[in-house]
Amino acid sequence: MIVSRVMTKNPVFVHPDASVTETRSFMDKERVGHLPVLDYNTALVGLVTKADMIKASPSEATSLDMYEISYLLTKMKIAEIMVKKVITVDENEVMEEAARIMADKGIGCLPVMRGALLVGIITDTDLFHVFVNAFGARHRGIRVTLNMGEHPGQLARISGAIAEKGGNIVAFVTSEGDDVAHRRGTIKVENIGKSEMEEIVRSLGDVSLEDIRE
Repeated sequence: MIVSRVMTKNPVFVHPDASVTETRSFMDKERVGHLPVLDYNTALVGLVTKADMIKASPSEATSLDMYEISYLLTKMKIAEIMVKKVITVDENEVMEEAARIMADKGIGCLPVMRGALLVGIITDTDLFHVFVNAFGARHRGIRVTLNMGEHPGQLARISGAIAEKGGNIVAFVTSEGDDVAHRRGTIKVENIGKSEMEEIVRSLGDVSLEDIRE
């Protein structure tokens, strides 16, 4: 799956000269936690988040009253608090690379670019949706986690055995196993019972059952 299929297209944005107060209201109205900042030539020049807004507000220890604080925030511009060195991703990048960048950099979103043009934004919430779909979480059925020997044809053997019993695989995700000789596989299967699935696993040889549940 590529980023352009998951991203929010044509995201809302603000200009650098917008005030902190009006930007906060705009984020609340649009129900977003991240806003790209574009100049008047539509070039991406920054990124602002709700966390940036909180940092920009005076601390609780301030001697200013609420009216003075509100006045200061109306005068403070987004250009003063935005992240200027924005990490971005190309619209044709694969989702796992976007997720790796966000995890490695500790960031909650990535503006999505087509050359120099902002065309979307992808957030940690979008990644959660991908995760939910990849594991078939919205489908009913049997969820099985297997410890599988790492060798050619293993996935074909497993899927073939399930098909022979009339099962329909709606999700099949593999990840690193406990050692280099094994992989861990998580499968969501419809149209098959728990006992039948356990029987299938026992018949496969170099495959062990780690978890099974409906």
